[in-house]
Amino acid sequence: MLSEQSVPVVRATLPAVGAAIGDITELFYRKLFTAHPELLRDLFNRGNQANGEQQKALAGSIAAFAGMLVGDPGARPDALLARIAHKHASLGITSDQYKIVHRHLFAAIAEVLGDAVTPEVAAAWDEVYWLMANALMAIEAELYQRTRVAEGEVWQGMEIVERDEQTPDAVSFVLRPADGGPVRPFSPGQYVSVRSELPDGSRQIRQYSLSSAPGRPEWRITVKRVTGDGRPDGEVSTWLHSRARAGDVLDVSAPFGDLALADGGGPLLLASAGIGVTPMLAMLDHLHTTGTTRPVAVVHADRTPADHAHREEHLGLVAALPGSRLHLWYEEPGRNAPDGARTGRAELADVDLPEDVTVYLCGPVPFMRAVRGDLLRRGVPARSVHYEVFGPDLWLGQE
Repeated sequence: MLSEQSVPVVRATLPAVGAAIGDITELFYRKLFTAHPELLRDLFNRGNQANGEQQKALAGSIAAFAGMLVGDPGARPDALLARIAHKHASLGITSDQYKIVHRHLFAAIAEVLGDAVTPEVAAAWDEVYWLMANALMAIEAELYQRTRVAEGEVWQGMEIVERDEQTPDAVSFVLRPADGGPVRPFSPGQYVSVRSELPDGSRQIRQYSLSSAPGRPEWRITVKRVTGDGRPDGEVSTWLHSRARAGDVLDVSAPFGDLALADGGGPLLLASAGIGVTPMLAMLDHLHTTGTTRPVAVVHADRTPADHAHREEHLGLVAALPGSRLHLWYEEPGRNAPDGARTGRAELADVDLPEDVTVYLCGPVPFMRAVRGDLLRRGVPARSVHYEVFGPDLWLGQE
């Protein structure tokens, strides 16, 4: 909770800070990486820095957090904080790094806003920062404790025991601990980070959903090669597609992620698009292996049947669940589309939405925004809709 003296200051200056937040975050990262080039080399996603998405995500999270503090001073935005904290834990972020961020962020604020940053304004926004940072550090400490690792020590060697080409641009890897020990437990829907040493010596990190149920002696991840759309090819996905083979050992984090299938017996809607199918596969696999009787509606959208990663497994898991129903959409179905598949983009008009339905979404942000909008218009409470974003969360604070 913000102090009484800081609430009016933050409220009065939020429009100015919000208007300049893009310039502030851009300058912040430039200062940060000048002072600590190892962070760009070995921690931050260089692709997301180059295309500006990380700057937008940081700006969105700061603005959303500050807006919540002044809009509802007695509340704490737990959903916003949890999503960031899980991502931080999967990267092995440590509490001392928040001091580094603070130093360069406030230097950027002072430089961009100039004389507008009075001692009173600086003190109020310093309070905002440390409220957010301390809340994140507390959640991350709990995550590390729950995972039974020391702060930041999330990495272990995982051997590739199987590689399967799923589609022309998606490959799956079955992994087991290289030391012969058991895999760590996880909840269906969570992800792991993979840290890859690239030809230039950098160690870049990316997150991939675990795409099979927990309780097995191995994990599975599915990696889509990032290409096209006017962007540079993905560094890590390209490396994994071209270089990673059975017998290789990858540096993999413990599982994290707040998109985790909750226990219970209520109805579910699992909606995905493209490679967003991966956490849904883990959920469906878990529901099947545990013999659930929960009503499950499954919506999936893809470009073509050939682009639908794990297509046969996906359809088979849905068919094996009693009372489940599949709603399948392809932009270009062609001749090989499964029976019942429709042409175009996913719509929810034919999807039954019981009053107590719990919804899980994963896929491109435009897809999730459209689906969530349909759900809210049909009366599904916002608290019942959970999502996962691959990459920087440009939706922070908007749910």
